[in-house]
Amino acid sequence: MSFSVSLRDVTLTYGDTEALSDVDLTLAAGKIHGLLGRNGAGKTSLLSLLAAFRKPTGGEVLVDGRPVWENVDVVSRIALVREGGDFDDTDTVKSTIETGELRPSFDLEYAHKLAQRFEVPLDKKVNQLSRGKRSVLAAICGLAARAELTMFDEVHLGMDAPTRDAFYKELLAEYMDRPHTVILSTHLIDEVANYLEEVVIVDSGRVLRHDDVEAFQGMGATLTGPADAVDALAAGLEVLAEQRLGGTKSVTVGSALDASARERAAAAGIEIGPVGLQDLFIHLTNPDRTGA
Repeated sequence: MSFSVSLRDVTLTYGDTEALSDVDLTLAAGKIHGLLGRNGAGKTSLLSLLAAFRKPTGGEVLVDGRPVWENVDVVSRIALVREGGDFDDTDTVKSTIETGELRPSFDLEYAHKLAQRFEVPLDKKVNQLSRGKRSVLAAICGLAARAELTMFDEVHLGMDAPTRDAFYKELLAEYMDRPHTVILSTHLIDEVANYLEEVVIVDSGRVLRHDDVEAFQGMGATLTGPADAVDALAAGLEVLAEQRLGGTKSVTVGSALDASARERAAAAGIEIGPVGLQDLFIHLTNPDRTGA
């Protein structure tokens, strides 16, 4: 079973600070969603509302079509895993993992299997773990929760590159084995781009853009070829970046090319490539562009 998510005209304030403002967002059940935003954009605040860690100042937060606040039946089937985990540092890894059995769907056998695979020693105390191993422990608890809605908020921080890669692959394998709803909040956009089905970009407490990955992939283009020909084709387009090596130039533009432009590119010997999700994110959240 998978949970859908819906936020309707949601605001969240901390004193005089408005962390989220007029957020309307619907996430389909059974997909892997990427939640992207610059520091302070409101990502963690949004996830905390979905996990019922906080009550919205205004609006309505629904999970599985039901209000999430003070709804034990729904909350018990939601897992929010934050960087470093919310652990008692004096507990052992073994007892920390076993605490997960408070959740109705927690798979202890799977958690122990993951601990062995990622070489997290069960007999050590949490405060004896390195930052990377502590992050892995948090990821293990999130995966083994077997929740209908699982959210990872920068849980990869502290992991080295091979461990992050193994975590992403395990996440995908668990998702394929048991379809559910996943939200990944991350700054390592290029690393997770291939795992995402939909992307939400949050900027200054508002949803800036929400679309499937294919829509983002079609937003821009990279033009590479003879410098003069590239400059001519890019004239009038929004240039995001450019590089030059001798007589060859590469220009990244922020808009898709129509059929006519593609024909001119082919005739001029210009190669057209896609723009990475991370580059598009940087462009879309540029304060000079959005006025943020």
